[in-house]
This record gives sequence, C-alpha cells and structure tokens, in this order.
Amino acid sequence: MTAFHPINIALFAILVITALAIARIRQLFAAAMLSGLFSLACACIFVLHDAVDVAFTEAAVGAGMTTVLFLCTLALTDSREKSTPPRRSVPAALAALLTGAALIYASADLPKFAAADTPVQQHPLTERYLRDSATEIGIPNVVTSVLASYRGYDTLGETVVIFTAAIAVLMLLGRTAHAKTSDAVMSLHTRHRVLRVVTKLLVPFILVFALYVQFHGDYGPGGGFQAGVIFASGLILYGLVFGLEAARGVAPVRVLRRLVAAGVLIYGGVGVATLVAGGAFLDYDALDPGHPATGQHLGILLVELGVGITVAAAMLMLFLSFAGRRDAR
Repeated sequence: MTAFHPINIALFAILVITALAIARIRQLFAAAMLSGLFSLACACIFVLHDAVDVAFTEAAVGAGMTTVLFLCTLALTDSREKSTPPRRSVPAALAALLTGAALIYASADLPKFAAADTPVQQHPLTERYLRDSATEIGIPNVVTSVLASYRGYDTLGETVVIFTAAIAVLMLLGRTAHAKTSDAVMSLHTRHRVLRVVTKLLVPFILVFALYVQFHGDYGPGGGFQAGVIFASGLILYGLVFGLEAARGVAPVRVLRRLVAAGVLIYGGVGVATLVAGGAFLDYDALDPGHPATGQHLGILLVELGVGITVAAAMLMLFLSFAGRRDAR
C-alpha cells in the first residue's frame, strides 16, 4: 500500500467526522467553520486525484466565499439553531436514511474506482482531447481547452447563470441603505493594529495571485471562475477588517452592477466577433484565420476574462448586500 491510500482514508475519515459534527452541533458559528473545513478536506482530495482545477474552485468557493457569506447571514440571525421537535426529526431522519440507502445501492453499478476500463477512460472523445487539443487549441491545459473552447456554449450558459443568480439574490435582499460602519467593525480595525497591518500586506498578494490565476489558466490550473472568486476574497477581507464604507469606496456597488453584466457581454461579444469574422459562434479560429492556434488562445483569454469579471463582481455584490443589511438594522 502506497502513501496515497492512507492519506485518502484519513481525508475521507475527516469528511465523515466533520459531517456528523455539523449534523449534531447547535452552534451555527461552529457549524459554519466546520463546513469550511469540510470543503478544505474535499479540495485536498481533489488535489490527490489530479483535479487541481476543481480543487481551486472548492477551496475558493467552499472554504472561502461560502464561509464568509454564512458568517454574514449569521449576523442577521441567532447564533444557535433552534431545537427541532421529535415528531419532525423522525420523518427527516427516515428520509435521510432512505436517500442514503438508495445512493449506496446505486453506487453498486458504478465502475470500479480508478479502473482503467471505465467509460470515461475508453470514450473516443477522451483520447481525442488528450491527443489533439494541444495542436488544435495550442495550449497545454486540457481542462481550459475543454471548458473555454470545445464546450464554450456550456461555459457561456454557466456565466449567464451566475449573472442571473446574482440579480435574483439582490432582488430578494432588496436595496440596502448605506449606513455608517458599525461600532464593532470600527473597533476591529482601530484597535487590532496587527490585524490591520497583516491585511494590508496580504491583500496585494491575493489580488496579484488572482490575476496570475486569471491569465495563467491556459498553462496551469485556474481560469476566470477561480480568479474571480480569489479577487473578490481579497476585497472582502479588506472590507471585513476596514469596514464596509472602505470596501464600497474601493468597489462601488453601482460599478459592480455594470461589471456583472459587462463580463457576460464580453463573453457573448467574442462569439459575435467570430460570426462577423466569418466563423461559427465562439469559433475562435476565425479571430486569426492564418494562425488558428493564435485565434484560439486570444478567444480563450477574452472569454475567461469575461467569466472572471462577472464572478468577482457578483461575489462582491452579494457580500456587500448581506453585510449592508446588518449595518442598516
């Protein structure tokens, strides 16, 4: 048995223990922290299975952004979960057990874990992507080639979904008055000098790393979605320490509203440009007919930029809306 197996077993044990603790604990703050730990353990498992792009997303969204939004939500509610009457707990437990049993039964039909003869390994498209994408697309990261070029329609749809979800959440939350920063936050960034200094040191590196992930996603793990979340996380950290007014000064809500739509327009605009150039929609070869690989590279950079802008602006708007409701209370 190699070291790979014990590490996987240990991580899966952490997932099970964390899930059970979340189900039993009544303190919502602790549950939010444990959910972040669960996502971090999932990201480690993805890294071990060479799914680094997925690990990036899980760490940034699950362990980072989702935890922050949980904490913003807790600021509007009680910190302890209300006890559920037994007459309601029993049906819920039965439903969970039946669902789990159905999933376990269905898993018996799945191919053997890591087997070489699984359908995903034997499908003709798998070999074609791995063999021909470097020549057709001209970039070494096959994941980026598939997401941004081969299935560019799907990624455009996902970007539109993010845009629609952000608009829907903001409509549900309503417009929040921009109140002055609360005394608790003022105390946080005036008294805790170490926290303030460390944040000032970290934020530039976070933003630069986000730009690296954005414009290096064609050569390594990353891309617009991961970069957008990381960029938003840096500004959210700034807002948590220095207050919402400071965050709104750096990223005004009126600008964020335009950026959310601008990212989708950039993505769709690339498709329109390929149509005007005589190609199919999102056929990046048409951007440079003499050098198709160059056109593919340019098109992927532009659409990934659109994804990054939409994701970053949407995440920042959600944070400012949740945290702003607390200030307005």
